[in-house]
Amino acid sequence: MSNIHPTAIIEEGAVIGKNVTIGPFVTISSQSIIGNDTIIDAHANIAGKTTIGEGNHIFSHAVVGSIPQDLKFSGEDVQLIIGNNNKIREFTLINPGTKGGGSITKVGNNNLLMGYVHLGHDVIMGDNCILANGATLAGHVELGDNVVIGGFTPVHQFVHIGDFAMIAGASALSQDIPPYCLAEGNRATLRGLNLTGLRRHLNRDDINELKVAYRELFENGQALQETAETLLKNSESEIIKNLLTFITKSKRGIPYIRKNING
Repeated sequence: MSNIHPTAIIEEGAVIGKNVTIGPFVTISSQSIIGNDTIIDAHANIAGKTTIGEGNHIFSHAVVGSIPQDLKFSGEDVQLIIGNNNKIREFTLINPGTKGGGSITKVGNNNLLMGYVHLGHDVIMGDNCILANGATLAGHVELGDNVVIGGFTPVHQFVHIGDFAMIAGASALSQDIPPYCLAEGNRATLRGLNLTGLRRHLNRDDINELKVAYRELFENGQALQETAETLLKNSESEIIKNLLTFITKSKRGIPYIRKNING
């Protein structure tokens, strides 16, 4: 049985699952679907064509599914899809997709979006990501799994961030960050591997292989794309292939300081 506060406004047509808690002055649009065991706190606004999975907690004053902040948007059929067991903290804003970006913004499972986080239109987020307070993703940004973005860090549109990458707080990211890497600064550049995060999830042999690959890619002074393509032909490790494939497919480039092997 769901627990719905009498001041909540739920438009006709909305689908509310089992054991859902909806707090005071919450508004839920007619096209929304709210999964089982989800909690929506006071004054949150669930707008548009929004599907929210099971076991999520949406905190007070979050705005989820309001129209894209894109001047080209003119009322097309777009949507927001949120997975399971996410925590969406106070005053977070998540926009749906746009026609030009595939019409869908998608958030995976088990993510933590802290206060005042913004996910722009057509963002694709994997699982187990943490975005600290005030982190902002512009349109079309893509995040892998287990990504950490520090507080007050803006990410430029169309940037891709790979699995297990970490972006330090108060950075400004305008290029792609490969899997397993750590970036910091304004503008953010690679600072090495995200060793603290990797030690929580990968074994020592995998981390040692990543260290060797990182040195080959970013510290030998050679052309990055050519080095990645050469290593990819000879690699058997799925983790290393993930790193190398990301680099070869990068469209915005990788921000790193190239070594001068003659210096």
